[in-house]
Amino acid sequence: MNKRALLVKTTIFVMFLVVLLRLVDLMLIKHAKLSRIAHIQQTKGQEILVRRGIIYDRKGRELAVNLERPSLYCDPKEISSPREVAYKVGGILKINKRKIIKALQEERRFVWLARKISPEAASYIQALRIEGIGMLPDTKRFYPKGTLAAHVLGFVNIDNKGLEGVERTYEEYLIADGGRVYITRDAKGNILYRGGDLESSGNSIVLTIDEGLQAIVEEELNRAVQKWHPQAATVIMMDPDSGEILALANRPTFDPNRPGRYRASFRRNRAITDLYEPGSTFKLVMVTAALEEGVATLNTRFDCSAGYIEVGGKRIWDSHKHGVLTLKEIIEKSSNVGAVKVALKLGPERFYKYVKLYGFGEKTGVDLIGESPGIVKSPEQWSATTIGAMAIGYEVMVTPLQVLRAYAIVANGGYKVRPHVVSRVISPEGLIIKRNRGTRGERIISERTVRRIKEALRAVVSEDGTAPKASIPGNTVAGKTGTTKLVDRSTGRYSNKDFVSSFVGMVPADNPLFVMIVVIWKPKKRFYGGEVAAPVFSAIAEKALSYMFIPRDDRLKDSFLYVSSDEGQKSRNIVVKQK
Repeated sequence: MNKRALLVKTTIFVMFLVVLLRLVDLMLIKHAKLSRIAHIQQTKGQEILVRRGIIYDRKGRELAVNLERPSLYCDPKEISSPREVAYKVGGILKINKRKIIKALQEERRFVWLARKISPEAASYIQALRIEGIGMLPDTKRFYPKGTLAAHVLGFVNIDNKGLEGVERTYEEYLIADGGRVYITRDAKGNILYRGGDLESSGNSIVLTIDEGLQAIVEEELNRAVQKWHPQAATVIMMDPDSGEILALANRPTFDPNRPGRYRASFRRNRAITDLYEPGSTFKLVMVTAALEEGVATLNTRFDCSAGYIEVGGKRIWDSHKHGVLTLKEIIEKSSNVGAVKVALKLGPERFYKYVKLYGFGEKTGVDLIGESPGIVKSPEQWSATTIGAMAIGYEVMVTPLQVLRAYAIVANGGYKVRPHVVSRVISPEGLIIKRNRGTRGERIISERTVRRIKEALRAVVSEDGTAPKASIPGNTVAGKTGTTKLVDRSTGRYSNKDFVSSFVGMVPADNPLFVMIVVIWKPKKRFYGGEVAAPVFSAIAEKALSYMFIPRDDRLKDSFLYVSSDEGQKSRNIVVKQK
């Protein structure tokens, strides 16, 4: 009996000793490791849902919003019959069953089955109560106006990350800090405690774009495309004083709700990326340099009667002979011979000085990605023909926005401005955290020269000029046409059938409310800027003035009615004749 008792006691002691040693091992030696495992089992990390900020036009109209669209996921380890589940889920979502089966058979514990599904599909799937299938709240970026201002807005990817346009440039403002929160749960996965918010909202953005003006621009641009069947076309409208871009459109275009369905060329913002030789719109540089340097006045006469001029062994022709022309008439009739003669009188250094003063060869600083600086050679790189070519807008590569900014300088009295598409950034609490103020930069042209340039540009739109079709009944227009031959890639020579037609101008001419450029690449049937681009300018400008309640110039002098612009637009006192 004593032996039995001793054996029992020894056995019990050993067992307690083993238990004690095990407790020491668990509680002291492996405490940190087991605590981490317990934490993993008892908590679940969840990404914070980030809602991108809303994008508004200048008047507060929504151009980019968020839609609630849940995303479907699965835990393959909990799926007992992948084929059956794939059949049920695939039928609802109308996606390939094999793709679902492959996802359900993965070794990971979390696999996305479908992102941002419709509320109806989500409801049907939830009703199936399939073990191992779950949903997480998600948002989908939605552009309620479709293709309107697509190249300004840009688009996002499946993870709501901005890829183009304002969506990318202002990505850091549109999204808030996300991160993860940890949810405490029991053994069955039921949530016991949740600390912190599972959602955050980004800052909203107010554009300088006016939806109404944008719609006018796109409507008339569509008509031009239908009429001339060009390879591409661009229109930009800008406030010359502040640099605020009021409208910007390109053709071809795309729907930012479905960007993947369009080729990259459709999504490219040609207004700031595509380079072209500006042709006669570049004669602005020549006339500015001549007036500022005292080389000529508007009444200085130049003999252009030969119809051509030889520079560096090559002849530069006018479209037809003009005879003797004043500097003003050289601009009015867009004489190449006259422009070259003035440039030769200036010389390379002085001509190049004004090319750079206008900002050609450098980025405008617009707040959109992908802007090209253009190509401008310094005088050391010029050939014998360069000064003659540059005088008429060849051997220099520019973007439409660069040309528009140059004319904005004339329109605002001679000051540099920075084009921009975002007016301000507003926090979820309604505070303005960033504002792009449209301030004038340095003066680069004297006021006297500006007045004379405007006088010459008004003549362009007269009956004797190259762009009478740019005129607007009751309003004065100042501007310049451009017609440029494109290089034939097969021969390396300038083509006789492919052209770039353009017109850039300002309205009203004396105190411009906006400047606008129309560029049309490879139009069919006609190609002169005065025939192709100028009528588009006129149609847009006339509707824009009506939309903005701007009276005709010939009604301003007998006015009694005060009209003020909306907040964010240029403040103007406008008087309307009472009848």
